[in-house]
Amino acid sequence: MIELQIVLAALCGLTAVLLVVQIIRDRLAGRIVVGLLALIEIGLVAQLVLGVMRVVEGHEGVSVPTYVGYLVGSLVILPLAAGWSWAERTRNGTAVLLVGLLVVPFLFVRLHDIWSTHA
Repeated sequence: MIELQIVLAALCGLTAVLLVVQIIRDRLAGRIVVGLLALIEIGLVAQLVLGVMRVVEGHEGVSVPTYVGYLVGSLVILPLAAGWSWAERTRNGTAVLLVGLLVVPFLFVRLHDIWSTHA
């Protein structure tokens, strides 16, 4: 699962660079950014499935509600940011999308920390 998180974090980084360019140019997120966000979201769905499978297989020492909460949270953050960005059709809306996108890799770190308590 860590490999998937690395790939998703790299996609988040690439998309973040594109969003910074869009903010500087005072433009809305384009098709490429939306496509990358969709790809990241698909990866987050896969991460949720894999994470739930890990918990079902064995989870001694892991706080299951916290772990699943972070899995679901990482899945929900981008649609919320995208909705806010769509409602705020300015540079600020694009910045909200950027912030939401940057939160996702930090949630990966927290997921790793939670799972590392596994006995």
